[in-house]
Amino acid sequence: MTEKTAFGGGCFWGVEVAFRQIPGVVSTQVGYMGGNLKNPTYENVCTDKTGHAEVVEVTFDPEKVSYNDLLKVFWTCHDPTQLNRQGPDVGTQYRSVIFYHSPEQRAAAQASKQALERSGAFKHPVVTEIVPATGFWRAEEYHQQYLEKRGLASCHIK
Repeated sequence: MTEKTAFGGGCFWGVEVAFRQIPGVVSTQVGYMGGNLKNPTYENVCTDKTGHAEVVEVTFDPEKVSYNDLLKVFWTCHDPTQLNRQGPDVGTQYRSVIFYHSPEQRAAAQASKQALERSGAFKHPVVTEIVPATGFWRAEEYHQQYLEKRGLASCHIK
């Protein structure tokens, strides 16, 4: 049996690459979540007026990879202290956010965030939102596995 979760950590291209490499991740798809417009397009989301975040929906086998392991990848593939931005990408669509699908995911995400804050790994506060998953809207096909299609390993600025 598989589970789903969704992570937003800036531009979804690089975040998707980070999760696709993990054994136990069955599939990933990039899209939009957390907004107020049904079936948004990339152009809609880029207006910074729909409330959506760029996210990666991750389908995983919890017998092969734990949710806590996915959280570890999330914390390391972006800067969770950046409010509504990652590198040169600015806007609420680039916010750091975890969309949980169960009470267990919520508890694990909150505990993980608290542990990260206590670790002193960052000079600034962790601003990552932890909120219930809402409707997921798959991004346009050209965004799916964008970096892989172009032979690129990463686009992270950290």
